[in-house]
Amino acid sequence: MWATPKLLADHSRRRGFTIVELLIVIVVIGILAAITIVAYNGIQQRVKIAVIQSDLEQGAKQLETYRFGTSTSEQYPVDQATANLKASPGTTLNYQANNSTVPPSYCLTAVNGSLNYWVSNTSTSPTAGTCTGVLSSGASCPTGFIVVPGSSTFGTSEFCVMKYEAKNVGGLATSQVSGLPWNALSQSSATSAATAACSGCHLITDAEWLTIAQNVLGVASNWSGGSVGSGYIYSGHNDSSPIVLLAASTDSDGYSGTGNTTGSNQRRTLTLSNGEVIWDLAGNATEWTSGTVAANQQPGQTTDGNYVFRDWNNPAILPHGFSGTNFPSYARSGASGWTSTQGIGQLYSYYNGAVPVGISRGGDLTSTGWAGIYAMTLNKSPSDTNYANSFRVTK
Repeated sequence: MWATPKLLADHSRRRGFTIVELLIVIVVIGILAAITIVAYNGIQQRVKIAVIQSDLEQGAKQLETYRFGTSTSEQYPVDQATANLKASPGTTLNYQANNSTVPPSYCLTAVNGSLNYWVSNTSTSPTAGTCTGVLSSGASCPTGFIVVPGSSTFGTSEFCVMKYEAKNVGGLATSQVSGLPWNALSQSSATSAATAACSGCHLITDAEWLTIAQNVLGVASNWSGGSVGSGYIYSGHNDSSPIVLLAASTDSDGYSGTGNTTGSNQRRTLTLSNGEVIWDLAGNATEWTSGTVAANQQPGQTTDGNYVFRDWNNPAILPHGFSGTNFPSYARSGASGWTSTQGIGQLYSYYNGAVPVGISRGGDLTSTGWAGIYAMTLNKSPSDTNYANSFRVTK
């Protein structure tokens, strides 16, 4: 049947969606997409947590099996290689044991991105966070201190260290977020202040500093390229902008006060293998260690005639406290070839220095080219207060 003219006219007047209707549809689709993404991310997060918890639970069982089934002395494995712990893809396990205590103890931490969980011999239920401030012996670190795994390279057992550069709080060296670093101290004054900080406390030794540096070198998130040795390791507030010492902030704001953001080497936070975060190991204030170098014994050529900066793999260096003539690899693949380009820091020395000097580390807020976790400055006597020297306490 043919359509009547009226029907044809009605049909021709039909319209499509209006702009308002289209916008409503788009908004609804966007909301649904956002809900879907949030839900998906939430599921992914829960899956990661479940995997981490499973790794830790299996690890705890394996450690107890070793102690009571394998070890004739009912002790935990002495190290992670002996423990033979297995982690799921994307997860890193860090194992610490102390068999000198009665009963023996351990702490096992799992890290996957920003997720951190841990178990121990006294708490086998996976708990969010790390064994923060708790040594594998079960002893607690002082407030504001973090745990550093020991290093066979430097002959150190695990120890506690100030998370932040020391602050002067009523004359007491304190590790806290607020306040500027306690600075312009001599090495001798820093030693006294560190000893007074708590029972058993002392100024960080050079071996302890190197233990921390070695540890953070092996954590991928400390490198700009996202993997160990890729790009550079972050070297903190070191570009004189602003030309003042900085207070700390929350761990999620590692560029605090620097005027820089992601993509800059100015990040002030570094993460240890156990998930602990340490501030200003490089940059900001130069820090004394308890180490000293005798007169006429500084690393470098005898013909320099003045102080110079050198990369650690420079053959002219005779590294104080190191073996060989090149920067050692410290069990890090490719490390012997690393220079200040990788952000590890440089040596500032003069072989013919006629007086003993104290060792200061990390570089400072003006040291763009030579700041870094291995930076060593050898131009200050132990009594010198003419520089922005701060310090860090260990126990």
